[in-house]
Amino acid sequence: MKFTRTLIASVAAALMATSAFALTDAEYKTGKDRISADYKSAKSQCDTLKANAKDICVKEAKGAEDVAKAELDAQHKPSAKATRKVAEARGDAAYNVAKEKCDDLKGNDKDVCVKDAKAAHVKAKEDAKVAETQAKPADTAAEKGAAVAEAKKDANAEKNEANYKAAKERCDALSGDAKSKCVDDMKRMYGKS
Repeated sequence: MKFTRTLIASVAAALMATSAFALTDAEYKTGKDRISADYKSAKSQCDTLKANAKDICVKEAKGAEDVAKAELDAQHKPSAKATRKVAEARGDAAYNVAKEKCDDLKGNDKDVCVKDAKAAHVKAKEDAKVAETQAKPADTAAEKGAAVAEAKKDANAEKNEANYKAAKERCDALSGDAKSKCVDDMKRMYGKS
């Protein structure tokens, strides 16, 4: 985990050290080579671990590599879409690690963990979509405002549904009156009938 943070920090520092302009092809290739070497090093450190700890380590290393590649691509060819891909890569990496950590759990605890990870993943993806919409140019302020409002509305609906599923899974661990109250509260909170 420490290595993963170091990898991300070093890639971010390298990207910040370059000019404010897009990377040249040579800088891009150097960046790709560095990311590949960092991934191989991080992954080899996982070989000392066992069982799910090793799986988590590998997911962290792969996630850091994917995020670093997306950041490099965004630096090489900046655009709203590239920025969205960076945010999605971060969300995917966090989701894959969180889901892998759920494997250490059993029964409803594992189910809740997976649903919570999925809800966080949905939030990251939807927030990335909204940010991309906000970054895109529009002909008029009204058109941009309408596009952003629509993106936010869609994102909120997706996030609400994912949070509802996670809350529903938590209620499944209960029984009797406690479960009934939990389900009623959850439905009211998430606007379900």
